[in-house]
Amino acid sequence: MHIERVTGFDRPGLAPYATLRQSDELRRAGLFVAEGDKVVRRLLASDFGVVNVLLPERRLAEFEPLVRARPEDITIYIMEIEELEKLTGFPFFQGVLAVGKVPRVNTLDSVLAAAPRPHLLVASDGLTNAENIGLLVRNCAAFGVQALLVDETTASPFLRRSVRNSMGTIFKLPVIEAASAGEGGLVRALTELRARGVRVIAAHLAAGGRTIHETDLSDDCCVVFGNEGSGVSAQVLAACDGAVLIPMSGEVDSLNVGSAAAVFLYEAARQRRGKSRKQKAEN
Repeated sequence: MHIERVTGFDRPGLAPYATLRQSDELRRAGLFVAEGDKVVRRLLASDFGVVNVLLPERRLAEFEPLVRARPEDITIYIMEIEELEKLTGFPFFQGVLAVGKVPRVNTLDSVLAAAPRPHLLVASDGLTNAENIGLLVRNCAAFGVQALLVDETTASPFLRRSVRNSMGTIFKLPVIEAASAGEGGLVRALTELRARGVRVIAAHLAAGGRTIHETDLSDDCCVVFGNEGSGVSAQVLAACDGAVLIPMSGEVDSLNVGSAAAVFLYEAARQRRGKSRKQKAEN
């Protein structure tokens, strides 16, 4: 471990912080930036690779033991929050950041082989808001989802704002990038899931759609959440077994994707707990 006090981004290791607005450049380098006390702590406790940590002098004593416990040779850069905000143009309440390495690409084969049944997966179709992806990841982690499939038009779960809104739960959730299969990769992935006996359900307001209370979510299934404005796209909807909706009263016909995911995944977890208790009682 090395400690360096800096006032600018002239060190090569600090380049990711200087390019926070250039997410494509970070992605090509296979890196992401973690921001915030809890998120950085969770990164340091994870199996993800860590490149360096950036924090103010007053936080050094807290994080130094966590960095020393890592297997890598990590540099801690000391920079005061005021200087950091001046250089990046972003406000940072805690001023604790770190650069991590995006993990290897997961596949359906590897995820399904490692995950116990019944499987519970989530897919995102055209979610363009980084904060919403972070919320979706957090809900997935909270309710036992085994993997998140993201299509080629979805914002990366490893954007700074995505990682921050996930509160670091992205470090525990396998991500399958359908984008790696090219255009239409999500449709092919969902088709493969159905061929393996996994029911694919679109969380989508559609005529004739069933409600979550009328839908069995206790067996192998994948729930698809769509774009913030238009919902699940026509081609992805056609690749699903059907559309399921959340019954609502009044003039409200939709929820933010984070809220909708929480409702769907809570219901799936509730049904699975009930089925497990029933099976134990019968045995």
